[in-house]
Amino acid sequence: MKIKAIITGSTGMVGKGILLECLEREEVESVLVINRKPLGLVHPKLKEILHQDFSDFSIIKEEFSNYNACFHCMGVSSIGKTEDEFLIPTYNFTKALVDEMNAVKSNMVFNYVSGSGTDSSELGNTMWARVKGKTENMILNAGFKDAYMFRAGMILPEKGVKSSTGWYNSIYVILKPLFPFFKKMNSVTTSVKIGDAMINSVCKGFEKKHLENQDINTLATQ
Repeated sequence: MKIKAIITGSTGMVGKGILLECLEREEVESVLVINRKPLGLVHPKLKEILHQDFSDFSIIKEEFSNYNACFHCMGVSSIGKTEDEFLIPTYNFTKALVDEMNAVKSNMVFNYVSGSGTDSSELGNTMWARVKGKTENMILNAGFKDAYMFRAGMILPEKGVKSSTGWYNSIYVILKPLFPFFKKMNSVTTSVKIGDAMINSVCKGFEKKHLENQDINTLATQ
């Protein structure tokens, strides 16, 4: 099966890592990235659309009919935000994308980068976990061919990718000498493994719909 993938958030660490794996893996035929600012990367497989209003994807929805997978990696930190403020980029923007994709291409595998500790009940005390849970539930019930929620915990950057959050990068610099030790832990994953797991979810499927780091590592090697 040849994959034609849409990637959001490819200027961030996780999205960039997934993009690099897609460009390298022969199973992936083409990639469309949707960004607000240029990625600055040229590749025969790659097409980029600059789109500013993530609350409305209607003007580019016809592009979606050419693809059979979406790796939705766009996200923001909840630090310093109210629930309403966090809801807009997390749930509202995702729903706008999901609705337009489903309108033109429901036969798609939709993968969402969520987070470890996400609350599927939407009733817990942790604000970000409720909002992420609400977003996951919306995607899983949207009617796609398949969907997987990547509840990543600790992620180690590889192949030169960096977080778009400055203080994250500072932490990674401090921890880098420990990376070889962390990589031996099945509770830790990497940007490469997330990319491989995303691709394998489309090609081979997986029994779980909510994937923690251990599941991501397992799927990455299938």
